[in-house]
Amino acid sequence: MIRHSLVVVFLLVSSRSLSAKEIRVPENYKTIQAAIDAAETGDTVFVKAGTYHERLRLKDRVTLRSEGDDQKGKLGLMRAEVTIIDGRGVQGEGPGVAMAEGSTLDGFTVTNVGAYDDAEWNKHHATQGNEQSHEHIGQPGTAGISVIGVTCVIKHNIVHHIGYSGIAIQGTDGKRCSPLVVQNICYRNMGGGIGSMHGSKATIEANVCFQNFFAGIGHDGSSPLVIRNVCYENIRAGIGISEGAQPIVRGNSCFHNRRAGIGIRTGADTRPVVEDNDCFENDMAGIGCEDECQPILRNNRCRKNAMAGIGCQHNARPMIVGNECSKNKAVGIGFDETDSGSAYVLNNRVFDNEKVAIGIHSGWKVWLSGNELSRPAGLPPIVMVFQGAEANFSDNTFRGSGVAGIRTEGKIRVTNNKFDCPTLRAGGPPQFAVWGLPGSDIVFIGNTVSGWRHAVQTTKSSVTATDNHISNYGSIGIKVDQPVGTPVVVRNRFESQYDRIGVSITGGHAILENNLIKELH
Repeated sequence: MIRHSLVVVFLLVSSRSLSAKEIRVPENYKTIQAAIDAAETGDTVFVKAGTYHERLRLKDRVTLRSEGDDQKGKLGLMRAEVTIIDGRGVQGEGPGVAMAEGSTLDGFTVTNVGAYDDAEWNKHHATQGNEQSHEHIGQPGTAGISVIGVTCVIKHNIVHHIGYSGIAIQGTDGKRCSPLVVQNICYRNMGGGIGSMHGSKATIEANVCFQNFFAGIGHDGSSPLVIRNVCYENIRAGIGISEGAQPIVRGNSCFHNRRAGIGIRTGADTRPVVEDNDCFENDMAGIGCEDECQPILRNNRCRKNAMAGIGCQHNARPMIVGNECSKNKAVGIGFDETDSGSAYVLNNRVFDNEKVAIGIHSGWKVWLSGNELSRPAGLPPIVMVFQGAEANFSDNTFRGSGVAGIRTEGKIRVTNNKFDCPTLRAGGPPQFAVWGLPGSDIVFIGNTVSGWRHAVQTTKSSVTATDNHISNYGSIGIKVDQPVGTPVVVRNRFESQYDRIGVSITGGHAILENNLIKELH
């Protein structure tokens, strides 16, 4: 019985494959839509090079393909560049191409659908999108290529000068929407290059999206796999993630965008995994997260961005792990003033940024562990913790010769870290491993400090410093002026080649026990 059923299935599949036809435009039909209407399941409609003033609606399991091989043209495949679906601007109705279940669209230029506004594009490009309305990516509109509640294949197409998103993917209740969108080029569209919305679960791979009005690739309440795309010169982010979207964003390159390379926002349900991306030379952050979003940012490379390598604000709660942030013009990893934000910053390399490696403003609680933080020159501190912020540092390495390893107005707990300063300055600007400003609260335990003038220097601060190893320091190892409360300084070991003071307390009483000073010869 089972064998008989398998034979029947095989015969049905074979008969469908044998009956699949090739239909050609304009040889068999003068219009593409007429050829599609005549096609049946499994058929392929081949379209000769030319410009076709149509808007198309595909049928289930029908392939629409331009004639020719996969020879490269100036921008994409040559056959896509010369086989053009022109939607006649505002005169037509519906998307340039409406996809169907199991259909394939392969190798076309789709353009002139809706109203492209060049003056509007230029205006918002000049203002970095700051004057754009903050509409959802999934707002209604007429796309160049539309996917609504179907699974299909969209490949090798060029989509440009559309009055909405170039390719728009929208899930619908009760239907699987998992299209493969691969190796398309989307540019100069008045929405995003590619938009993934409303529960869709597309695979968006190896596309190029540039100079779009919003993001190169945008997400609204969707969970696609977004891999190996190139997004540049878009008015907003290269890749934008919002409204509860939870995509996996991996191996993309985002650069020269007017805002962030990858921007994440709007709500605690927005929880993408963003990993192994290159975000560089963007006009704001390499990766930005805000509005209570909770992303995992892992193993990304953020360099030479105009602001932060990774920037966090508006009560975001990111997990920042294993990233490399370098040569950014503001900070490597920055936390802007907020009401209540929290973050874990683990095993990152943050180096050679123009201001600080990490800046933590008020309203944040940040746990930092296993990071390598450095700057070879310049006076700014490696880390700055502002008033109203809390930070817990453990097992990090600080390298540099600025005014401080950590400069703080806030509350910090610093345990088992390594502070290395390559050149001890006898005078001039401050050079302290930890510099506590008035009002700060400092716990400093089990750290190794070498080459700093003072391991800890505080004024009008609360201080506990125990079990630290401090070597090659200036005249004083730990210097506490006008303490708040009773400083506790116990079991610290001081080593220097010169006759140095281990601990100095002025303007108050302290608990000083079992501190050891060893002079090296």
